[in-house]
Amino acid sequence: MADTAPGDPGPGTTYQSLYRRFRPQRFSEVRGQDHVTRALRNSVRNSTVSHAYLFSGPRGTGKTSTARILAKALNCAAPEDGEPCCRCDSCVAVTAGSSMDVHELDAASNNGVDAMRDLVARAALGTPGRWKVYIVDEVHMLTAAASAALLKTLEEPPGHVIFVLATTDPQKVLDTIKSRTQHFEFRLLSGPVLSDLLKEVSVDASLGLPPEAIDLAVRRGRGSARDALSFLDQVAAAGEVEDEAETLDRILEAIAEGDAAGVLTAVAEAQGGGQDPQRLGAELLAQLRFAFLATMAPDLVPLPDDARLRAAEQAARLTTPGVVRAMETIGKALADMREALDPRIFLEVALISLAHSDRASAPAGAGPAHAAGPTPGHSDLLARIDALEKRVAELESGAAPTSAAVAPQGGASQRGAPQGGASQGSAPQSSARQALGAVRARAGARATGAPPAGPEAAEATVKDVPAETSAGPASSTSGPVPSRDDIVKAWGDGILQSLKGRARALYRTGRFSEVSEGRITFAVPNEPHRRYSEECKRDVEDALEKHFGVRMPIRLVVEPDPLAPGAEPAAAPDPPDHVDPVDLAETSAAPPARPEDRLLEAFPGAQEVEG
Repeated sequence: MADTAPGDPGPGTTYQSLYRRFRPQRFSEVRGQDHVTRALRNSVRNSTVSHAYLFSGPRGTGKTSTARILAKALNCAAPEDGEPCCRCDSCVAVTAGSSMDVHELDAASNNGVDAMRDLVARAALGTPGRWKVYIVDEVHMLTAAASAALLKTLEEPPGHVIFVLATTDPQKVLDTIKSRTQHFEFRLLSGPVLSDLLKEVSVDASLGLPPEAIDLAVRRGRGSARDALSFLDQVAAAGEVEDEAETLDRILEAIAEGDAAGVLTAVAEAQGGGQDPQRLGAELLAQLRFAFLATMAPDLVPLPDDARLRAAEQAARLTTPGVVRAMETIGKALADMREALDPRIFLEVALISLAHSDRASAPAGAGPAHAAGPTPGHSDLLARIDALEKRVAELESGAAPTSAAVAPQGGASQRGAPQGGASQGSAPQSSARQALGAVRARAGARATGAPPAGPEAAEATVKDVPAETSAGPASSTSGPVPSRDDIVKAWGDGILQSLKGRARALYRTGRFSEVSEGRITFAVPNEPHRRYSEECKRDVEDALEKHFGVRMPIRLVVEPDPLAPGAEPAAAPDPPDHVDPVDLAETSAAPPARPEDRLLEAFPGAQEVEG
C-alpha cells in the first residue's frame, strides 16, 4: 500500500484522515472483497462491463472506493491486466475528484425527482474519456418519483454511460432497479484481515502505535475498515490507549463469581470515567457474543488470538446456558434503556440479576453460600427446581451411596448391613432409598435445628466427622482410596465450596466420571475449559486430600455437553446385576408426590399458604 494516494496533499498542507490517505487505488488493494474485485477486474480485462452495477453492504467496506477504481480502470490510458495504472492523466484526475468522466451523486441529499431528471438530461452528453460513470451513493434514499425517473434511463442508458449504485440497505431499493443491475454484496472484514490492514497503515504512516492499540481498533472497527482507521487516527492523536476490555472482564468475572458488589463497583467506575451506560451495555453484549462464538465456532470470532482465548475462558466460566441467558437479559435491558430517565438503573438491575441467577442455578448441595441473596424470582425458582430434580434423579439411580459405613450408635443398624455393624473403612453399597432419606433427614435437621435420627443419622454423622477422625490425619498420604460415589457426595457437601474463587468457578461445571488405580477422571465440556482448569488442578487435589486423607491425582478430559448442537446422545448406563424391588410409597424416604412438596423441601422453613 502506498503511503499516500496520487493527488494527496504533501507535507505542510492540511492533514488528511487515515481512511482518506490510505483509500485503495487498485482492485488488488481492496481488502476482504475478492469475490467482487475479481469479477470486476475480469470484466474490464475482457471488455464485458455491464451498463449498471449495484454495490450493497455495511458501511466502511469499500463500496464507493471500488466504484472509483472501476471508473479509473475503464478510462485508464494504459490499463494493466484489468487494473488502472494510477499514473495517467485520467487516473490522477479521478483520484483527485476533478475528472469530467466520473460524476458522484449523494442520493441522501439529492433524493428528489428534479435531481434525477437533471441527471438523466446530462447523461447523453459526451465527455473526454471513453466511458461516463455515474456513482449514486445511498440510492435507497431516493423517493418513489426519483426512482421512477431513473428507472427508464437505467434500463437503456446511452452506450458510453455506466451507472454504479451504492447502498447500505438494499431491501429498500426497488426490485425493478435491482433487476436491471448486477448486484454485488460487500462483506465485513474478518479480524485477521482488518488487523493486517491496520498494521500496514501504522507502519506506512509512522504512527508507532503499540500492538494493543491495533487490537483495540480491530474490536472497535467490527469489520469496518473505515471505522477501524478512524479509531486508529483518534488513538494516534491522543497518544494513549484507553482499553475498556479490562472493565468488561471485571464485570463478567463478578457475574461468574456471583459477586453483586463487584458488578456495581465496576459499573460505577466505568461511569465515573465518562462511559455511557448504553454503550457499556452494548460492549458487554458484544463481548458475550464473542464468548458464545468462541465455544461454538471460534473461526467466526473477529478478534486477535489472545482476545479470542480470553473470550473462550469467559464462556467456560459462565457456561453456555449462562452466556445465552446473559445475552438475553442485557439485550432486554438495552431496549428498556432507550426511553429511561436513568439508563444506568436498568443496566445495574440486569447485571445484579445475572449475578444472583448464577448462584441460584448452582448444583444442589453446593452449600449455604448459594442460598444467599434476594428473594428468588420466577426464573431462579425454575433453575433451582431443575437442579433439585437432577439431584433426586441421581440419588434414585444410586449415584450417591454413603461415603463410609460405621456401626450406628444406640443399637441402630444400617439397611443391608450386618446387624453387628460394619468395620470402619468398609463401604457397602446402599440403595437409592437410603441416600434420598439421608438427604431429607439432613434438610429437616437444618430446618428445625435438631440432629437427624434413624439410619440416616449415621450417614449424616459420618459425613460431618472431621477428616482427621474419619479418614486419618490430613497430612497422611496413605489410606483407602474412596470410590467415585464417595467423592461425588463429599464434593457436593462441601469440598466444592471450600475452593478458592477461580477453582470453584471452573470446577463447578463438570463431573467426576471415573476413579481407577488411585487416579480421578474429571470431565469438562470443552477444550478451553480443560486448559484453564489445569491451572487450578493442584488446589482441587489438595482439597480432596484434606478431606479423604489420601493423595489422588486428577486427570482432566473433555466430555462435550449432550445438549450442545451436534452432540451425540449419551449412552444409557448398564443396568445393575440385581435390584431389589422397592415401593417408595411405603417408606418415609419416598419423593414428594406434588411439586409444592419439592419446593418446601428445597426451602427449609417455608410454609404453604392457601390462595
